[in-house]
Amino acid sequence: MSSAEENKALARRFLEAQDEADVEALDELLAPDFVDHTLLPGQVPGREGYIRMIVEDIAALSDVRTTIDYQAADGEMVITRQTSYSTHDRGELRGLLPTGRERETTGIVIHRISGGKIVEEWSTNSVGSFVEDLVQEMRQREHIERELQVARTIQQASLPREVPQLEGWRITPIYQPAREVGGDFYDFLELDDGRLGIVVGDATGHGVPAALVMASARSMLRAVAQASNSPGDALRRVNDPLATEIPPNMFVTCFYCILDPKSGSLSYANAGHDLPYVWHGGACEELRARGMPLGLMPGMHYEQKEIVLQKGESALLYTDGLVEAHNPQREMFGFPRLQTLVSEHAEEERSLEEALLEELYSFVGEGWEQEDDITLLTLRRSAAPS
Repeated sequence: MSSAEENKALARRFLEAQDEADVEALDELLAPDFVDHTLLPGQVPGREGYIRMIVEDIAALSDVRTTIDYQAADGEMVITRQTSYSTHDRGELRGLLPTGRERETTGIVIHRISGGKIVEEWSTNSVGSFVEDLVQEMRQREHIERELQVARTIQQASLPREVPQLEGWRITPIYQPAREVGGDFYDFLELDDGRLGIVVGDATGHGVPAALVMASARSMLRAVAQASNSPGDALRRVNDPLATEIPPNMFVTCFYCILDPKSGSLSYANAGHDLPYVWHGGACEELRARGMPLGLMPGMHYEQKEIVLQKGESALLYTDGLVEAHNPQREMFGFPRLQTLVSEHAEEERSLEEALLEELYSFVGEGWEQEDDITLLTLRRSAAPS
């Protein structure tokens, strides 16, 4: 075999080793002073940086294969025209998130071979497509970030600026947004005769659509609440117009209650929201009331109930971001765990919501990426002085 044919075979073997991320073969074929003249963004110069780039790239791809369309040798130089195929579906590729798309790249790579080792490489096959993908990804990220910022602005503007101060009561809300803002909201409505309306809800979805639906539901409820002394009637009057305004695949779950701080009476209705828990009579109970989520269909009826909170008793309103949080084993925090924790911590001096968040962080562990907004609101009647 002539030296030209030997060099062409070595170049083909080198390209095959790249497709397979064969570190031993790459290490064997590259000269100690190897130089890559076409560095990609983030690539470290030299043979070690080159091998690391190959291994990291292949780890992010599947179905990697290369066909050689043409190859020629001129002394120490081997010129190869190749077409590479792969699917970007296994991980991040130089800052680009997986797209699931098949990539087809055609280009020319030139190797200088001396002493049976690849000493230098020039290529035109990957920089253009990579930069094109990077620009597209950056534009998509910028668009998403702009939408997220709009959603955050809408949501923050909808949250109450102050928490009502009622004699003999402690009201503590906590709102912890996820990066991809959801549709959580809570509100306080000052009503006649010193009564207080309390709302906790969640619009389906994330981003701007969820924020807009949430804002619409909140505004409607604030308007209706002043004309209705009944939580069930208020939800009914919000549901009908909301059902005609929001997209058909969206809805709002909502728990609305009215507190009479003097008597401790809490009348409530529920539009498909997670059941609140109340520490009442020395036990943790669910506040149950039947009702469909708001906006699904008009003409719905919302059952109304009432409970009296005695001194030292409390209620917890929350959204599903808490109970649907997952630990590294993909187990959910869940309702049974939450009910047990309410039973254990309801009578403690420290706030119940702080205890619940501590338990949540212990459950999910370090490095947890919050999946959904978390809203907690506790309503506690102060205990009688001893």
